[in-house]
Amino acid sequence: MSTELPDYYFRTRENGAIVFRVDTENRQRRIEMDQIAVVNVNKGEVKPHGDHELSEADLSAIQSWLDERVPLLARRTIDDIHRTVDHLNATTQWVQSKAENDELDEITDSLLLAMHDLRSVLVRKKADRVLKREDRKDDL
Repeated sequence: MSTELPDYYFRTRENGAIVFRVDTENRQRRIEMDQIAVVNVNKGEVKPHGDHELSEADLSAIQSWLDERVPLLARRTIDDIHRTVDHLNATTQWVQSKAENDELDEITDSLLLAMHDLRSVLVRKKADRVLKREDRKDDL
C-alpha cells in the first residue's frame, strides 16, 4: 500500500457515492474522513453534505470521478449482458441434457415469463430501430 493517500474517498453505492475528504494532517496522524457530498450518478446530481460548501477542488475531484465512473458502469452493464447470454446458453444445455422433471417444474414458468418479457422488449426495440433507419433513408 502506498504511503500517500488520496485527497478524496468515494464510498460507492447503488446509485452513486458518498464523498469524503481524507485528512491525515492532524496531531494524532490518524486518517480522518469528513463527508462532504453525496453524488447520484443516474441524475448527475452532487449534493453537499449538511452545511458544507464545496470548493472548486471538491467539485473538480467529483467531476473527475464521475467522468471515470459513468463509462465504467456502462462497460460493466454490457459485460453483464454478455454473461447473461452465456448463462442462457448454459441453461439451455442443462435443460437439454441434465435437468430432472422436478427441477424443470421448479423453474419453467418463471424462466418462460422472463424470456417472453425480454423477447417482447427486444422485438419492439429492434422494430423501432429499423423504422428509424428507414425514416432516415427516406429523408436522404
